[in-house]
Amino acid sequence: MLTDRYDNRLTTSSDAARDAYVDGVDRLISADVGAEDAFRRATEADPDFALAYAGIARAAQISARIPEARDAMATADGLAAKTSGREQSHITAMSHLIAGRGADAYKAILAHTADHPRDALIVQPCTGVFGLIGFSGQPGREAEQLAFLNHLAPHYGDDWWFTSVHAFGQVEAGQIATSIGTIERSLAGNPRNAHGAHIRAHIYYENGETDAGYRYIDTWRNDYDKRAPLHCHISWHTALWAMEQGHWDRAWEVFEADVRPDGAWGPPLNVLTDAASFLMRAELAGAPSQTDRWHQISAYAKKIFPEPGIAFADTHAALAHAMAGDTEALEKIIRDARGPAGELVTKAGEAFRAFARQSWSEAITALTPVMAEHERLGGSRAQRDLLEFMYLCALLREGRGEEANRMIAMRRPNKVSSHTVAGL
Repeated sequence: MLTDRYDNRLTTSSDAARDAYVDGVDRLISADVGAEDAFRRATEADPDFALAYAGIARAAQISARIPEARDAMATADGLAAKTSGREQSHITAMSHLIAGRGADAYKAILAHTADHPRDALIVQPCTGVFGLIGFSGQPGREAEQLAFLNHLAPHYGDDWWFTSVHAFGQVEAGQIATSIGTIERSLAGNPRNAHGAHIRAHIYYENGETDAGYRYIDTWRNDYDKRAPLHCHISWHTALWAMEQGHWDRAWEVFEADVRPDGAWGPPLNVLTDAASFLMRAELAGAPSQTDRWHQISAYAKKIFPEPGIAFADTHAALAHAMAGDTEALEKIIRDARGPAGELVTKAGEAFRAFARQSWSEAITALTPVMAEHERLGGSRAQRDLLEFMYLCALLREGRGEEANRMIAMRRPNKVSSHTVAGL
């Protein structure tokens, strides 16, 4: 029987199907373009290759094409009985994931990886800040993420994909020094792994190495296909660093071409959150109000995420609605926020409403409980700095400069300069 790159046996006798499947997995876990096409080539070579259909489903889900993902998953489910026990377990976990049953998917993945720790395509949904752990809404999810990865690490050695996600777990848990060696091993194995480059950028960010981070990621992205899943988000890093160095023309150029709706290509969650985040951080740094751009992002949020349910998306949608002056859309999120972090989304929405009105004391009051546990909203430390900087800005504009400086010295001392929050 043929095996994948991680030595898992595959129920196919076609070398072409196996090779296409391995290519698809590598493209998906490296955030490269073409993963779905590779999985489709595998099904053309072997129409009964169940895992290839599951791969198509996962690739479509990442691109937010949910009906297509469910159709492909239904085909995989129908073929599961012809596969091995490992593949049936793989398909069960993936079915829960594609159907949106996150808690069931997580439980199934934990059970599956206990027996099959090197099944990378099943491990992958539990990695990163947008994964099942990252979006759990639970306290301590950064520590849980790292514990999950630490447990699996002995099974992967210096594998370029695993070391990249392991490094991210270390970064988000505050183990910055340790993460440097981990990510360097990853990039040595595959320097074109977009997740590896992205995580290297986060390490630069956490260390306050603005110029080095900007030069690294701006050069790296030159050869990165715009159709690839991380292109929008990597461009967000580039635009932020350009802004933080005072290169405003470059920052707006990247935002317009590769971050904003109708400019970016990428998962809608990235487009919404990165566009809203950049605009707010630009205004915090002293850019004029971007009313037209806020209206565009608010309209995009209402179209793509019409109902609350994903805390990280809802937080950024609420920000866009507040800054665009769309009271109805904002109040809907404040009122209907749900899920494990729903009460934090409501508080964040109230803070954004106050911020847009320049009611600084009210914004501080609403943001205060969010600051204690905004980890639960999801996203990386770098992304959640938006809340840190809005809180800092409100303190400054309320005339509480001493408190503002004390707050940032305690919480994010490497992240703030005169190009981050105006008036600091």
